[in-house]
Amino acid sequence: MEIKAKKILIMGLPGAGKTYLAEKLVAKISDVEHLNADQVRSKYDDWDFSEEGRLRQAKRMKTLANEHIQAGKHVVVDFVCPTKETRDSFDADITIWVDTISEGRFEDTNKAFIPPTEKEYNFRITEKSEGDFWPTYLAKRIMETGWDGQAPTVQLLGRWQPWHEGHRALFQRAIEKTGQVAVMVRDCHGVGDNPFCQDTASDLIRNNLEDMYKEGIDYVIIPVPNITHITYGRTVGYTIAQEHFDKDIEDVSATKKREMLRKEGKIT
Repeated sequence: MEIKAKKILIMGLPGAGKTYLAEKLVAKISDVEHLNADQVRSKYDDWDFSEEGRLRQAKRMKTLANEHIQAGKHVVVDFVCPTKETRDSFDADITIWVDTISEGRFEDTNKAFIPPTEKEYNFRITEKSEGDFWPTYLAKRIMETGWDGQAPTVQLLGRWQPWHEGHRALFQRAIEKTGQVAVMVRDCHGVGDNPFCQDTASDLIRNNLEDMYKEGIDYVIIPVPNITHITYGRTVGYTIAQEHFDKDIEDVSATKKREMLRKEGKIT
């Protein structure tokens, strides 16, 4: 499937890791160009960081980026883009906010920087990482390559009665391992204290993940029997691991969630 050329903005404070991510991401995408704001400023000998200068730079970056788009190439652009006005002027197809530091090395930029709202960005990276997860994951989402059944995948097996913030944290930990997750929903409706059928449990998972993750690209939901034992013989090509979280996540309980839902009259 041919993907329309996309203008990808990687924004954030100086020193957040924008250029590092941009270079890694470019290596994962075909037919792509990379524009770095400092290199562009140097080429045009324009180091004006006033409000007018920043807006002029945003418009200049847009013009250069659009030239690549018109040539049928994706373009990854990394620059601070500190205000809503500069971001609106640049008009990215996809915005990645590298939010790994609270202050950069330039005080005037710190004062000028206005964090984007949730509607202004598609992805937000909050921790610096030298691994390959984010470039691989972002390339997959940007290029809409879809689910790859032969790619390394993490399996999450559970009742999800109901899916809650602790499960979401587990999902996030899982997707960082391989970039895609198979969520298996056990058929345990009416067995013990399990009030949700597989369809309802699956819908709760989708509703919780849809703000950031895309079904069919990042994850699939697979209804399975009421699996209660997992057995294997000789050495196999996968690992089984327990994840541990901070106390506030560890204390989240599906049992407590069900009790709350019953008090609210949402389940019986």
